[in-house]
Amino acid sequence: MADILTIAGRQFKSRLFVGTGKYTDNETMKKAFEVSGAEVVTVAVRRVELDRSKPSLLDHIDIKKYFLLPNTAGCYKAEEAVRAARLARECGMSEWVKLEVIGCEKTLFPDNEGLLEATRTLVKEGFVVLPYTNDDLVNARKLVDAGASAIMPLAAPIGSGLGIQNPHNIRILREFIDVPLIVDAGVGTASDVCLAMELGADGVLMNTGIAGAKDPVAMAEAMRKGVEAGRLSFLAGRIEKKAYATASSPLDGISR
Repeated sequence: MADILTIAGRQFKSRLFVGTGKYTDNETMKKAFEVSGAEVVTVAVRRVELDRSKPSLLDHIDIKKYFLLPNTAGCYKAEEAVRAARLARECGMSEWVKLEVIGCEKTLFPDNEGLLEATRTLVKEGFVVLPYTNDDLVNARKLVDAGASAIMPLAAPIGSGLGIQNPHNIRILREFIDVPLIVDAGVGTASDVCLAMELGADGVLMNTGIAGAKDPVAMAEAMRKGVEAGRLSFLAGRIEKKAYATASSPLDGISR
């Protein structure tokens, strides 16, 4: 039976979401998308030419194959993020939005208050909202109560490649949040995404870890395999951790 990820009634076979920034060229980006197996591609609304009569990043994304997820990267106020989401919908991109409201220019950490405000507004307007947030349970619950269809907690600062800095927090979020949990930002290699999935995340969104690699196409394949391995490991159920050894070949029944 297929292991399907469902968000707001829409089903996805792949649990790896990919971004479009920082690639050296569009051909490399397209090849990376192909080998990643991703179905969801996120695009920054403020950094793309939405007038389709002009050359645009969107020209290099097969919208029949990939589901576009506009994001509000670069927005520092709730009203800016809301405006960007509305613009994306009006231009026919999607009524879904990866919602970002940044609170600190240097760290790019989210503004929790602004994020919650924008989530409430967009949900009322019929958007499917996937907010990028910190790994805080209290704020995540508020976002779910506001109508968020998924929660996207950071693993580490955006583009840092540091990997999951607070695995316990991700585990807590998984235990108490009843919508899909998509780890977003800070993962740098396949072991990072594997750990995210083993902790119970429903998926991982990444950009820099693939686009910034020496070989983005090879890294995209590695990330796909890391997500798949981590998910299977989570579903299989790991053994209990113990302080002392337990023989893998029991002595019961052995003649002395």
